[in-house]
Amino acid sequence: MGAIAGIGMDLVKMERIERAWQRHPERFPEKILGEDELRVFKTRAARDRGRGVRYLATRFAAKEAFSKAVGLGMRMPMWWTRMQTLNLKGGRPTVVLSGQLAQWYETRFGAAHVSLTDESEYGAAYVVVETLSETPPTSHINEGA
Repeated sequence: MGAIAGIGMDLVKMERIERAWQRHPERFPEKILGEDELRVFKTRAARDRGRGVRYLATRFAAKEAFSKAVGLGMRMPMWWTRMQTLNLKGGRPTVVLSGQLAQWYETRFGAAHVSLTDESEYGAAYVVVETLSETPPTSHINEGA
């Protein structure tokens, strides 16, 4: 693993996500989730509304945590649908970026690692972003003065 460039964490109440989804049943998931996440969400929510809420909450938290780790917050080029958390075959979550965010990210950072968890009342995500290389950042101290 390279040096750590940034860490982000977010915790979200399931109730808050549930209320937002109830108020905007189509618009809320489409605003928050990327195309691949939306497909998974619709399948899970169709089977069990609670699973849909948990999926929405953990993905919402992952996007917030990622935006903190890279230091952008929710401003361009960061946008909800441009950062997805998808599961690899074994179930491990992975970060998938697209569009302007992917282009911006690849010139600044290395690998991004994400961990998700949920309980009855809360969903949480933790993101660690690596530097581009193993080389430590240079110091801004002027040693020749």
